[in-house]
Amino acid sequence: MKSISKMWRRGHASALRLIRDNNALAAVEFAMILPIMLVLFFGTEEVSSGVEVDRKINLAAHTLSDLTSQSPTTGVSDTELGFFFSAGASILLPYSSAPLNQVISEIYVDANTGNAYVQWSKAFQGGAARSKGSTVAIPPTLAVKGSWLILSEVNYLYKPTIGYVMSSAGITLRASAYTRPRQASCVIYPAVTPPAAVPQCPTTE
Repeated sequence: MKSISKMWRRGHASALRLIRDNNALAAVEFAMILPIMLVLFFGTEEVSSGVEVDRKINLAAHTLSDLTSQSPTTGVSDTELGFFFSAGASILLPYSSAPLNQVISEIYVDANTGNAYVQWSKAFQGGAARSKGSTVAIPPTLAVKGSWLILSEVNYLYKPTIGYVMSSAGITLRASAYTRPRQASCVIYPAVTPPAAVPQCPTTE
């Protein structure tokens, strides 16, 4: 009986020591929540950077359109458009502008049909310019017959630094902006002859 009682007391004491021994408990808990912490940390970083780049893309589109619309009655040259594109790219800093594509186009809204046609279009950094004379879907509120619009389109391939939460291949962010010419009815681009569907751009209001 004494041996059984001793064994019981020893077993009971061992069980109590095991219950009280929590030296490795924190390590086990940390190992369990570490993956969740990593997802939250890297996910927050990647999403925050993506939101910041998206904001810059929208600002670049508005800047590009606004600068072009302020061109004088003599028109805009390739050199000036190059400056405008450079201004749009500089907005992306400190992010790389390598995956940035910018396109600036002038749109004419037909005085009879209300259809919108591309008068001229210029691309930057490998972007695809719109075809001269092609139709464009514009917001109904901007479809004033017989008027011109400056359309800027910007897209950017955002690649997360780590790619832990987002796709490492990246996400294409897009933005566009419309403005009306400021100095004249439209902005002349001498390097391109307007298509047959678009009348010659007047040099005065």
